[in-house]
Amino acid sequence: GNIVLRDRQHLSENGLIIVVVSLEKYSNQVLAGPDIVSRGFVYVRESEDLMEEARVVVEKALDKALSKNNTDWGKMKAEIKDSLSDFIWKRTKRNPMILPIIMEV
Repeated sequence: GNIVLRDRQHLSENGLIIVVVSLEKYSNQVLAGPDIVSRGFVYVRESEDLMEEARVVVEKALDKALSKNNTDWGKMKAEIKDSLSDFIWKRTKRNPMILPIIMEV
């Protein structure tokens, strides 16, 4: 009920950023990404620099999480989400919903 409505209102006001990363199952090496997809946040063609900087922020967060030999996807997703959220807020004063997706291959 209320949670769904709150999430939908948040999405309509702030948009959504999806971060997709593919990791090798046993070595935890990054195989692809991070790829960033945004919906309802910024017009990507006008914000290519912002999205490229965001990708670098995600790469650093991922490196930080992987350097600790972290295999807890929850912690890794939280690291990505927190660092990207801070960066986006500082640059745009907006707070989009951030959805990190980690795929093991």
